[in-house]
Amino acid sequence: MKILVTTADFDLTTEVNLLRENQPQIGAVVSFVGLVRDINHDCSVASMELEHYPAMTEKSLHGIVTEAQQRWHIIDVTIIHRVGKLSPCDQIVLVAVATMHRHDAFAACEFIMDYLKTRAPFWKKEHTPDGAHWVDARESDELAQQRWATPQT
Repeated sequence: MKILVTTADFDLTTEVNLLRENQPQIGAVVSFVGLVRDINHDCSVASMELEHYPAMTEKSLHGIVTEAQQRWHIIDVTIIHRVGKLSPCDQIVLVAVATMHRHDAFAACEFIMDYLKTRAPFWKKEHTPDGAHWVDARESDELAQQRWATPQT
Protein backbone atom coordinates (compact mmCIF):
# COMPACT_ATOMS: atom_id res chain seq x y z
CA MET A 1 0.00 0.00 0.00
CA LYS A 2 1.25 3.44 -0.91
CA ILE A 3 -0.32 6.54 0.61
CA LEU A 4 1.44 9.80 -0.15
CA VAL A 5 0.49 13.44 0.37
CA THR A 6 2.94 15.62 -1.53
CA THR A 7 3.52 18.83 -3.43
CA ALA A 8 5.23 16.88 -6.23
CA ASP A 9 3.49 15.71 -9.39
CA PHE A 10 3.20 11.99 -10.18
CA ASP A 11 3.40 9.82 -13.28
CA LEU A 12 0.43 7.50 -13.77
CA THR A 13 2.34 4.86 -15.74
CA THR A 14 5.14 4.70 -13.19
CA GLU A 15 2.72 4.40 -10.28
CA VAL A 16 0.62 1.66 -11.92
CA ASN A 17 3.77 -0.28 -12.82
CA LEU A 18 4.97 -0.06 -9.20
CA LEU A 19 1.56 -1.22 -7.98
CA ARG A 20 1.62 -4.29 -10.26
CA GLU A 21 5.30 -5.15 -9.82
CA ASN A 22 5.93 -8.81 -8.90
CA GLN A 23 2.28 -9.52 -8.10
CA PRO A 24 1.11 -12.16 -10.62
CA GLN A 25 -2.21 -12.65 -8.79
CA ILE A 26 -3.37 -9.20 -9.96
CA GLY A 27 -5.98 -9.48 -12.70
CA ALA A 28 -7.24 -5.89 -12.74
CA VAL A 29 -6.01 -2.40 -12.00
CA VAL A 30 -8.44 0.51 -11.99
CA SER A 31 -7.16 4.04 -11.58
CA PHE A 32 -8.63 7.50 -11.24
CA VAL A 33 -6.72 10.75 -11.77
CA GLY A 34 -8.37 14.00 -10.67
CA LEU A 35 -7.35 17.27 -12.33
CA VAL A 36 -7.72 20.97 -11.55
CA ARG A 37 -10.43 22.46 -13.76
CA ASP A 38 -10.31 26.01 -15.07
CA ILE A 39 -13.95 26.61 -14.15
CA ASN A 40 -16.13 25.80 -11.14
CA HIS A 41 -19.80 26.75 -10.84
CA ASP A 42 -19.51 28.97 -13.94
CA CYS A 43 -16.60 30.89 -12.40
CA SER A 44 -13.12 30.99 -13.92
CA VAL A 45 -10.41 29.39 -11.74
CA ALA A 46 -6.84 30.67 -12.11
CA SER A 47 -5.37 28.33 -9.47
CA MET A 48 -6.23 26.25 -6.44
CA GLU A 49 -4.48 25.78 -3.12
CA LEU A 50 -4.91 22.59 -1.13
CA GLU A 51 -4.10 22.46 2.57
CA HIS A 52 -4.18 19.65 5.13
CA TYR A 53 -3.07 18.57 8.60
CA PRO A 54 -0.42 15.88 7.89
CA ALA A 55 -1.00 13.45 10.79
CA MET A 56 -4.78 13.74 10.53
CA THR A 57 -4.75 13.33 6.76
CA GLU A 58 -2.56 10.22 6.74
CA LYS A 59 -4.69 8.57 9.43
CA SER A 60 -7.86 9.37 7.47
CA LEU A 61 -6.48 7.97 4.21
CA HIS A 62 -5.38 4.75 5.91
CA GLY A 63 -8.85 4.44 7.45
CA ILE A 64 -10.52 4.82 4.06
CA VAL A 65 -8.31 2.09 2.57
CA THR A 66 -8.95 -0.20 5.55
CA GLU A 67 -12.69 0.22 5.07
CA ALA A 68 -12.35 -0.57 1.34
CA GLN A 69 -10.29 -3.67 2.18
CA GLN A 70 -13.11 -4.88 4.43
CA ARG A 71 -15.57 -4.63 1.52
CA TRP A 72 -13.55 -5.94 -1.44
CA HIS A 73 -10.68 -8.33 -2.13
CA ILE A 74 -7.95 -5.75 -2.65
CA ILE A 75 -4.40 -6.83 -3.36
CA ASP A 76 -2.82 -3.39 -3.33
CA VAL A 77 -3.70 0.34 -3.37
CA THR A 78 -1.94 3.56 -4.24
CA ILE A 79 -3.26 6.95 -3.18
CA ILE A 80 -1.30 10.08 -4.03
CA HIS A 81 -2.89 13.41 -3.14
CA ARG A 82 -1.19 16.67 -3.92
CA VAL A 83 -1.25 19.79 -1.77
CA GLY A 84 0.01 23.31 -2.31
CA LYS A 85 -0.72 25.64 -5.20
CA LEU A 86 -1.97 23.96 -8.39
CA SER A 87 -3.00 25.32 -11.78
CA PRO A 88 -5.69 24.20 -14.23
CA CYS A 89 -4.77 20.86 -15.85
CA ASP A 90 -2.49 19.91 -12.92
CA GLN A 91 -3.05 16.48 -11.41
CA ILE A 92 -4.52 16.58 -7.91
CA VAL A 93 -5.11 12.97 -6.94
CA LEU A 94 -4.39 9.41 -8.00
CA VAL A 95 -6.29 6.41 -6.70
CA ALA A 96 -5.21 3.06 -8.13
CA VAL A 97 -6.58 -0.26 -6.93
CA ALA A 98 -5.26 -3.72 -7.82
CA THR A 99 -7.44 -6.82 -7.40
CA MET A 100 -7.90 -10.27 -8.90
CA HIS A 101 -11.11 -9.27 -10.71
CA ARG A 102 -12.38 -6.06 -12.31
CA HIS A 103 -15.58 -5.74 -10.27
CA ASP A 104 -13.68 -5.35 -7.01
CA ALA A 105 -11.18 -2.95 -8.61
CA PHE A 106 -13.86 -0.66 -10.07
CA ALA A 107 -15.98 -0.64 -6.92
CA ALA A 108 -13.07 -0.12 -4.52
CA CYS A 109 -11.57 2.69 -6.61
CA GLU A 110 -14.90 4.52 -6.78
CA PHE A 111 -15.52 3.99 -3.06
CA ILE A 112 -12.09 5.33 -2.11
CA MET A 113 -12.52 8.40 -4.30
CA ASP A 114 -16.02 9.11 -2.95
CA TYR A 115 -14.71 8.86 0.61
CA LEU A 116 -11.66 11.02 -0.19
CA LYS A 117 -14.01 13.77 -1.37
CA THR A 118 -16.10 13.68 1.81
CA ARG A 119 -13.98 12.33 4.67
CA ALA A 120 -10.36 13.26 4.00
CA PRO A 121 -9.28 16.48 5.72
CA PHE A 122 -8.21 18.56 2.72
CA TRP A 123 -9.22 22.18 2.31
CA LYS A 124 -9.39 23.83 -1.11
CA LYS A 125 -9.08 27.52 -1.85
CA GLU A 126 -9.83 28.69 -5.38
CA HIS A 127 -8.27 31.82 -6.84
CA THR A 128 -10.67 33.51 -9.28
CA PRO A 129 -10.88 36.93 -10.98
CA ASP A 130 -13.19 37.96 -8.10
CA GLY A 131 -10.65 36.92 -5.43
CA ALA A 132 -9.88 33.82 -3.41
CA HIS A 133 -12.47 31.71 -1.56
CA TRP A 134 -12.63 28.38 0.24
CA VAL A 135 -14.53 25.67 -1.61
CA ASP A 136 -17.55 24.24 0.21
CA ALA A 137 -18.40 20.55 0.14
CA ARG A 138 -20.69 19.61 -2.74
CA GLU A 139 -24.03 17.99 -2.14
CA SER A 140 -23.32 15.63 -5.06
CA ASP A 141 -20.16 14.37 -3.29
CA GLU A 142 -22.12 13.73 -0.10
CA LEU A 143 -24.80 11.82 -2.04
CA ALA A 144 -22.14 9.74 -3.80
CA GLN A 145 -20.59 8.81 -0.47
CA GLN A 146 -23.97 7.96 1.11
CA ARG A 147 -24.66 5.22 -1.42
CA TRP A 148 -21.87 3.22 0.22
CA ALA A 149 -23.68 3.19 3.60
CA THR A 150 -24.49 -0.49 3.15
CA PRO A 151 -21.43 -2.68 2.48
CA GLN A 152 -21.43 -4.07 -1.05
CA THR A 153 -19.56 -7.25 -1.91
